[in-house]
Amino acid sequence: MRIDQLRRRLRELGAKPCHERRVLRAWLGGQPLDAGARRQRAADFLPQSLRDALPQLADELGGLARLHASHPDRHGAARLLVTLNDGQTVESVLLPRDGVCVSTQLGCAVGCLFCMTGQGGLLRQLGGAEIVAQVVLARRLRPVKKVVFMGMGEPAHNLDNVLDAIELLGDEGRVAHKNLVFSTVGDRRVFERLPHGRVKPALALSLHTTDPELRARLLPKAPRIPPDELVALGERYARATGYPIQYQWTLLDGVNDSDTEMDRLVELLAGKYAMMNFIPFNAVEGAGFRRPAAQRAQTLIERLRRHGIVACLRDSAGQEVDGGCGQLRARSLAVETARPG
Repeated sequence: MRIDQLRRRLRELGAKPCHERRVLRAWLGGQPLDAGARRQRAADFLPQSLRDALPQLADELGGLARLHASHPDRHGAARLLVTLNDGQTVESVLLPRDGVCVSTQLGCAVGCLFCMTGQGGLLRQLGGAEIVAQVVLARRLRPVKKVVFMGMGEPAHNLDNVLDAIELLGDEGRVAHKNLVFSTVGDRRVFERLPHGRVKPALALSLHTTDPELRARLLPKAPRIPPDELVALGERYARATGYPIQYQWTLLDGVNDSDTEMDRLVELLAGKYAMMNFIPFNAVEGAGFRRPAAQRAQTLIERLRRHGIVACLRDSAGQEVDGGCGQLRARSLAVETARPG
């Protein structure tokens, strides 16, 4: 379901803009659809035709994202396997400090060699309402003040639906715009469209290396934007919005953790309005990569910090339960396949 389809449905049921906002805010808050201000009862405010249809609409919206399984870790995160209306599953992650990471596609076409999601290719796009429904599901489990579009899929490949979801969450969902984080491997359409949106999200760019040839091998179907140009495009957006760019770098032992890489990274990011998030590789069967030793990763962090670059080491949520992005879904499918017919 797309968000414009949901809005059209509400209007066909007799909703005026004020009624539409009330129903959407209730849904986005994880509340009953007729919830609202105590001084303004639904019976006194919402049209009868709309009130009569709310139970069925609530069932339909509830079916967009249903909890199939939850895998919490000891750090306050929890990976969720979420069933969509067509029976397919995607992954969301409850993050510490009131955040949630949501999926934007079923599968992914970029094919990153270190990501389980990319190994199966793209199956279909998620509608804007399906993306938002993951946030609604999360809010029924715990408070959510930050939404990261960094789960399964490449948001730039589903740009219209993702931007619709961002706009709805930033308006009726009351999520601060800087707390809506659009993650991408880098796509020129992102830099063309995000600056003109009413809601301008923060931007996370998956860099992974400063070497264009290595990046092309690691991210085989990503747009061929050289890392230095990608950083320049990111810097322009950061200065325009006032939000630092969050660069993502999956650390692969012996692949992109060399001193030479770090020297080039210092040159790229020196003086930039940015922060670097190093993420040690989350083991994917058959990928042929390893995560570097913890001490090596810490050395890289300290090296960047000495040059004035904000750098953090972030573990992939779900590492304890072998739940890196795409792995819960893959494991669930394997179990279903193994069951006797």
